[in-house]
Amino acid sequence: MSSREVFPKNVIKALQKIGFIIVNKKGSHFRLGRSDGRRVTIAVHPKPLALGTLGSILRQAGITRKELDELL
Repeated sequence: MSSREVFPKNVIKALQKIGFIIVNKKGSHFRLGRSDGRRVTIAVHPKPLALGTLGSILRQAGITRKELDELL
């Protein structure tokens, strides 16, 4: 696993590359969805994502850290 810091906006851009679209935004929270039913909620702040938060986002999206690194 890469120790590189990952920012929320970069994760959103990466998920959009694999078919996720922004379906809702409320405050700092973006909800992304995909046609196969997967949904992800990401809170956008200026700091990098904590490892546990990033892990949760990846589980919701159904991708691995390696796949995310390839998309970034």
